[in-house]
Amino acid sequence: MNTRFGEYGGQYVPEVLVPALQELERSYEQAKRDPAFTKELESYNRHYGGRETPLYFARRITEMCGGARIYLKREDLCHGGAHKFNNVMGQALLAKRMGKNRLIAETGAGQHGTATAMAAAVLGMSAEIYMGEKDMARQRMNVFRMRLMGAKVHEVRSGSRLLKDAINEAMRDWAGSVESTYYLLGTAAGAHPYPTMVRDFQSVIGREIRQQLLEAEGRLPDLLVACVGGGSNAIGTFHPFLEYEGVRMLGAEAAGDGLQTERHSATLSCGEVGVLQGCKSYLLQDEHGMVKEAHSLAPGLDYPGVGPEHSFLKDIGRAEYVGVTDSQALEAFVMLSRTEGIIPALESAHAVHAGMREAEKMDGDEIVVITVSGRGDKDLETVFDMGVIE
Repeated sequence: MNTRFGEYGGQYVPEVLVPALQELERSYEQAKRDPAFTKELESYNRHYGGRETPLYFARRITEMCGGARIYLKREDLCHGGAHKFNNVMGQALLAKRMGKNRLIAETGAGQHGTATAMAAAVLGMSAEIYMGEKDMARQRMNVFRMRLMGAKVHEVRSGSRLLKDAINEAMRDWAGSVESTYYLLGTAAGAHPYPTMVRDFQSVIGREIRQQLLEAEGRLPDLLVACVGGGSNAIGTFHPFLEYEGVRMLGAEAAGDGLQTERHSATLSCGEVGVLQGCKSYLLQDEHGMVKEAHSLAPGLDYPGVGPEHSFLKDIGRAEYVGVTDSQALEAFVMLSRTEGIIPALESAHAVHAGMREAEKMDGDEIVVITVSGRGDKDLETVFDMGVIE
């Protein structure tokens, strides 16, 4: 298995974790060649996760934009309400195969934690979730869901009290419990083999888009759009299309209060190359190399790093990345709710905004597919408290 994407990736971890990562790589390589493992994962994806998810032609927002035809890949309809299920179910089955029945995970928006709690419950495993204090306050319902399904949720009060700090605490736990514990990382970042493994599990999104659009339109899309924090739903959308040069790819990052301010999470738009939490990639850092605090209205996007494959795709020009502000995402959140009756996660609303803006510039015979990575139930309190709905 290739440990890097160009110069990005690698294993920048304490020595105590190297054997655990080597064991994980060997186990994953064996599992993905085992038809029994593939069959079991596909069974859970279909009968428990609700895959395949629909590819929906969004007629009303297509008419509103007046340009390309817009399809929505409905990952919000996956069990648990987000794309997180795809990766979690694969890793949880792998952990069980490895004989490790204690799962630990980090979560920002709570969707990865919820998916981990679901998988632990259905497989008879224990789960402990690390979550920043700020994220716990604004994602109370997901915290309740995790606890309801039997997971223990640890409140992280260090640092910025957000996703980065939750990952730090999960890694500390793992370093002291590697023999009995499986660290179920939630995004396509971190030390090798996580970026590749998470991408492989999430690539079910892009494979389904390809098949579904061929059936609906008889051809591939002109543009794929997905939101990017760590980048798992986006790389899962993009990767099955990398060989098709005619398919453009656009990642929507959290521009927060604006790229010209210090309050954003636009790592690929404004970051520099460095090392964060196990891998070399773009990250937000100051002139002294200290990691900056990220900001986004969407808790799943306020991460100062990004998966290494996205960094590589940016450098070679295969994918583009743009910033979407909090206000633009909030506008898209309300708009999609009112025009299509689909309430997207605030993370997904970034992609909706970026996709619609691109569709306006395109011809009517072109096709845009936007991945709606999650549903917005978790964000209703946040939006309500902002007073944008009368």
